[in-house]
Amino acid sequence: MNKKNFILVAFALLQHTLYAAITDTVETYSPSMKKNIKAVVIRPDNYNKLREIPVVYLLHGYSGNYSNWAFKGAGKLADQYQTMIVCPDGNYDSWYWDSPIDSSCRYETYIATELVNWIDSKYKTIKNRKGRAITGLSMGGHGALYLAFKHQDIFGAAGSMSGGVDIRPFPNSWNMDKRLGSYAEYPERWEKHNVINLLYLLTPKSLALIIDCGTEDFFYEVNKSLHEQLLYRNIPHEYIARPGSHNWEYWTNAVEYQMLFMHHFFESR
Repeated sequence: MNKKNFILVAFALLQHTLYAAITDTVETYSPSMKKNIKAVVIRPDNYNKLREIPVVYLLHGYSGNYSNWAFKGAGKLADQYQTMIVCPDGNYDSWYWDSPIDSSCRYETYIATELVNWIDSKYKTIKNRKGRAITGLSMGGHGALYLAFKHQDIFGAAGSMSGGVDIRPFPNSWNMDKRLGSYAEYPERWEKHNVINLLYLLTPKSLALIIDCGTEDFFYEVNKSLHEQLLYRNIPHEYIARPGSHNWEYWTNAVEYQMLFMHHFFESR
């Protein structure tokens, strides 16, 4: 083995030693949808020595699934911040709504109630909003804010990476009409299921919030508008806008900021 290869192998072994998070693939039953749904649960390496730990629910984007984040370094972050990370399956196009037209799509109920209760019953978690946060990318960024705004008794902090925080400019995209009906026919449904329209639910400091979107992202303008609306309403939040597009290169960097933010929230409880 030459010197360069030896260094690479040694570095890989060091990384494995430093970050040895425990990753479980679990199957949970959703009474509201009457089906089993998979999730990845990532525990920090010293989980067995801990009395209770906070949880970050980390949501995937459109066309993704529960396993995406497990392959993108989430285990390292679980170890680094001594936090459990739960990556639920939100179907590839649920948008994390309880669909008003499809009873088989009730992902708001599943994640905010059924899954949270299941996780708290099986793991050593902090079982209140001070120990729970939620974030995600793209469709999952929309989902994280949508669920947190509507369930502030469940989640104490929320984030979004490249989130679809205003769906109205995209009426023919990403199967949203499959879940809500067409925008032309049912505009009131779209308004009701839209993150930027739910700001009336917030009061200053009711949620710890972090929003991140790249300046070359097609969701940049709607994220900028959300930031401005939050400022207008005097809702404290962290807002990050920096060069970047709608891709994993951006999200694997963005999630580092999200987890640091969540860690500070948990430490302040």
